Amino acid sequence: MSYQLELRHFTYFLAVAEELHFRKAAERLFISQPGLSRQIKQMEGIIGAELFIRNKRNVSLTAAGEYLKKEIAYIFNHIDFTIKQTSLIDKGSEGEVRIGFLGSAIQTVIPDLLVKVDKEYPKIQFSLEEMSNYDQVKSIVSDELDIGFVRLARVPDGVSIKAVQTDSFSLVLPKDHRLNKKNFKSVAQVSSEHFILFSSDYSSIYYDKIMSICEDKGFTPIVSHKSVHAQTIFKLVESGLGVAIVPTSLQHGFDLEVKFLEIPKIAQKAALSVIWKEDNRNPALEKVKRFLDPDI
Repeated sequence: MSYQLELRHFTYFLAVAEELHFRKAAERLFISQPGLSRQIKQMEGIIGAELFIRNKRNVSLTAAGEYLKKEIAYIFNHIDFTIKQTSLIDKGSEGEVRIGFLGSAIQTVIPDLLVKVDKEYPKIQFSLEEMSNYDQVKSIVSDELDIGFVRLARVPDGVSIKAVQTDSFSLVLPKDHRLNKKNFKSVAQVSSEHFILFSSDYSSIYYDKIMSICEDKGFTPIVSHKSVHAQTIFKLVESGLGVAIVPTSLQHGFDLEVKFLEIPKIAQKAALSVIWKEDNRNPALEKVKRFLDPDI
C-alpha cells in the first residue's frame, strides 16, 4: 500500500520537532504515543529521509529534520497570516502590517509613520511589538514580522535596511545628581560611577558604541547592570544604582525622577534603521514601504 503526505503528518512532525519528546508531543496532540511514532515513521518512509535520531534517553533532529522543521514552521506561519489577512480584507480592511521595534522608535518614528499611512490608507491595520534586534531580524526572515526598527549596521541577504533617524546620546542621571546642564562638560565627569547599559543582546554594535564613548574620554565604564528595556534602565538610575547613556530621543515618554544631559563633543551617533524582507508578499506592506523609502 502506498501512502501520501497529508497535513497531519506535518503537524505531528512539528510537534515532535519542537518538543523533542514523543510522549510530550503525543499529549500535546491528544493522540497515543505509539500512534504518533507510527505516523512519523510513515512520514520518513514517504519522504525517504530519517528525520529524528532516537535512543532510549533522547530524541534529536537529523540535518534533514532541522531543515524540514524550519521550512514547515515558515509555511504554517505564512498560512496562518494569510488566513488572517483574508479575513481582514473580507471585512473591508486593507490588511495588517506587523511592526517590531526598539523602545526609542516608538517615541517619534513609528507614530509619524502611522499618522502618514492612516491619512492615505485608513483601512490598513498595524500590530506592534517591542523586540530586540536579534528577534526582529529572525522574525523578519521567517515572515513573522513585516517591518523592524533596529540599531544594526548589517542585515542578512534578502533583507533591506534604510536609516530613518540619527540621534545624539545623552547621559541619564538621578534628578538630584550634582551634574546639570550648566556644569556638565564631559562624560569623563562620571568615570568613577557605576553604569547601567543596554545589554549587548539589545545590539552588540550599539553596546560597543557606548563603550567607545567612554573609552574616547580615557576610561572604561564600570558596568553594574544591563537590560534590554529603557524603562528598567531608567528605574535603576532613579534608584541611585548608577548612570546610563542612551539615545537622546528616549527622554520622551517616561515619568521618572531622572534627568537627561546631552553629551557634548563626541563623534558617535545613534542610528535607527528600518528593515523589511525583500520578497515579503504582504500586499499591505507594499503600500507602507513608500513611506519608508521614497525611492521604491
